[in-house]
Amino acid sequence: MTEPVRLAKRLAEQLGCSRREAEQYIEGGWVRVDGQLVEEPMFRVADQKIAVDPDASLLAPPTVTLVLHKPAGYTAGLDAGPGPKAQAALALLTRENHTPDDRSGIRTLKKHFAQLRLASPMDSRASGLVVYTQDGRVLRKLEEDADLIEHELIVEVAGSVTPGMLRTMAEPVQYHERLLAPAKVSVSSNTDNETRLRFALKGERPGQVDYLCESAGLQIRSVKRMRVGRVAMTALAPGQWRYLAAHERF
Repeated sequence: MTEPVRLAKRLAEQLGCSRREAEQYIEGGWVRVDGQLVEEPMFRVADQKIAVDPDASLLAPPTVTLVLHKPAGYTAGLDAGPGPKAQAALALLTRENHTPDDRSGIRTLKKHFAQLRLASPMDSRASGLVVYTQDGRVLRKLEEDADLIEHELIVEVAGSVTPGMLRTMAEPVQYHERLLAPAKVSVSSNTDNETRLRFALKGERPGQVDYLCESAGLQIRSVKRMRVGRVAMTALAPGQWRYLAAHERF
């Protein structure tokens, strides 16, 4: 039996290429060992069959941005307050939670789950769209243009909401020594016990929705972010994620 060696070494010998090029093929998701995809250059092989995809490229995989439907109970950069520490939403970014409806055409690689940075914080009480990215351009866009990018949220509150309450929440407010842009607030639906409000906020700040609802005497039951800029959560199930498609812009 052949002595086990690193996959990158065996592949370099098989292709007559450098060790670094072999590693690029492996990390790019182009190499299978006995029919199974292997993305770790350190993987040990002996007599297994090693095959390289005919479309294999040495070009580095592009950086990606992931759009997650964060369920309530997971934290994304913000803590909801005292109580048990919530699990990080980052833990949901796995192959198993990738929506089958993803139409981006991007091949899922282990590299896509490394060096992700949170671009749209959310506390553990809220649910909805959260953005993680490897792309510095996306991160700069969401940070530097934060005051111009509109966030759409659905907020469920107890009881009825009067026109006067809507006007109160839509007024410009001084929040944490900063004058915030007026919110757009409308009733999405209601029942005898509950009202669903649609908020559209530019430059959303942590705690802003709580502050606006409290100013109108309303008690929040749930908050869900539906959209950041021009990127919507669409039909993602709670806990699922998708890639930001090439044509999508915040």
